[in-house]
Amino acid sequence: MGKARKRTYRGPSRLTLARIGAAALLAACSGPQSTQQQRDELAKSLIEQKKTTPDGTSTATTTNGYKQDLAKRISQVNFTSVYVERPQALLRSVIVVKYVVDRDGNLVKSEILRSNRDKQAEASALGSLKNTAPFPKPPEALLQHGRIEFSESWLFNNDGRFQLRSVALAQMGE
Repeated sequence: MGKARKRTYRGPSRLTLARIGAAALLAACSGPQSTQQQRDELAKSLIEQKKTTPDGTSTATTTNGYKQDLAKRISQVNFTSVYVERPQALLRSVIVVKYVVDRDGNLVKSEILRSNRDKQAEASALGSLKNTAPFPKPPEALLQHGRIEFSESWLFNNDGRFQLRSVALAQMGE
């Protein structure tokens, strides 16, 4: 028989520690007792992780690219409400929201365009959008009259968690 090797525990890697720290920060800021300042600090840290210029302008070159960046950011900030696997075949609710972002990345307007009258899902969709603002600044080339407008679909599973259509996986059965 061979010699038994003695294993030495070296502790968690730096990457693991960074992931744990990020998860703890997100969890602390997403609870019901989180303050607007905590959410703003989290949003700022997430903006800094995205590819932006020094003044916080998105480096997206297309409207669709910027929309996907915003969808990813909404999912990151609201991660406790996001379903990360394939959405179920028959969704509980699909909420379509139209929203407008100004040249500074501020949420100017949001409204429900389509709903099945699920008030809880509507509130969750609008709340997740408002919790995420401010956004990275849109590139000047994408603006019309100093603003950019999007429509996004929130896809809700039976458990109340959602995915955004721009970054969602294919539904089960597709």
